[in-house]
Amino acid sequence: MIFEPGPCPSQGTGTVVTIGAYDGVHLGHRRVIERVRQVASSRGLASGVVTFDRHPAQVVRPQAAPLLLCDLDQKLERLASTGVDRTAVVRFDAERARETAESFVRRVLVGCLDAKAVIVGEDFHFGHGRSGNVALLQLMGADEGFDVEGVSLFSDHGQPISSTRIRRLVEQGDVSGAAALLGRPHELAGVVVHGDGRGAAQLGYPTANVAVPPGMAVPAPGIYAGRYVRPDGRSHDAAISLGNRPTFHDSAPLLLEAHLLDFSGDLYGEKARVAFVARLRPEMKFDTVAALVDQIGRDVQATRVVLAEG
Repeated sequence: MIFEPGPCPSQGTGTVVTIGAYDGVHLGHRRVIERVRQVASSRGLASGVVTFDRHPAQVVRPQAAPLLLCDLDQKLERLASTGVDRTAVVRFDAERARETAESFVRRVLVGCLDAKAVIVGEDFHFGHGRSGNVALLQLMGADEGFDVEGVSLFSDHGQPISSTRIRRLVEQGDVSGAAALLGRPHELAGVVVHGDGRGAAQLGYPTANVAVPPGMAVPAPGIYAGRYVRPDGRSHDAAISLGNRPTFHDSAPLLLEAHLLDFSGDLYGEKARVAFVARLRPEMKFDTVAALVDQIGRDVQATRVVLAEG
């Protein structure tokens, strides 16, 4: 792992590298990285990814920055799972936003990673004013000693696989559709905090209330089947409620609650990951608490069935 700016230790060999925000590290991203690894292997070089510590839009156009499919820790974990040899995380701040594309190439790609080949999407843009593109990379590569390959976006059923498309599916509550493009269920990570205690005391179904940081892509309110993943990697089947609790509140902040099936224990204070496998139903307001409890029982049973089916 290389954090830039920072020391760039000698790698001992050149690198075949790709560059991008890599939000979600979806199947399209993985296809590009696999191409990077193939070229690196054929040339006896290391494979590498250059990404950023935040989405560049959060600095360049914060009012229109996209909601994120993963935080930095999740992104780095998923990049590591691709088998790439090196990941360089560039701190993206106001100074980086002003940096020219040419300076970025010389400082990061050549100076830090000793790039011998660069593989990016054919519509890739970078640098101040988005002035950098495949054509500029090819021009600079001729002088700096690296090859350039522009690849087309990978498609699913005729539509490109993109973070934007996946965000739309997540926001619509189509978590199974999003998972098909991500290659795994969409996850939200956060710390388990104390709630009002109603789940165990009044409803008979204790929940872990997970505080989701702002700026994340959150599914549409509803009830979901999914999994709760603890910091040590242990996974528990869970019935998940994401919503405003209209049975008890006229207006309340969005709350993520996970009822872990067949589990008893203290989860407070741990950083959990909640994975959304399938949407069971929209959020509903019930006339009585008893009616809500009956529905929760049906939701738990539906969760068991959905997760047992894979």
